[in-house]
Amino acid sequence: MRIEAYSQVQQIYSNSKISKPQAAKKTGDVRDTVSFSSIGKDIQVAKQAVNNAPDIREDKVASLKAAIKNGTYDVSGEAFADKLLAKYDELF
Repeated sequence: MRIEAYSQVQQIYSNSKISKPQAAKKTGDVRDTVSFSSIGKDIQVAKQAVNNAPDIREDKVASLKAAIKNGTYDVSGEAFADKLLAKYDELF
């Protein structure tokens, strides 16, 4: 943006004869209204669903604990290394 263009815009606003309080007096009874779009309502519903969902999935945790306790939980060394390197790449 050029500085000259900003100066021109500023001059237009400073030379304006109508001020906001005068405009409100002319219109009479003015009320503010708020309306939400359907997308806004959908976002609100999604936020509430996320807030109501538990942070820990107990069914997954219970099955993993049982597998570790039984000695049947097996992790592939190669898969672990791949995930570890991928996480490292995300950080750096």
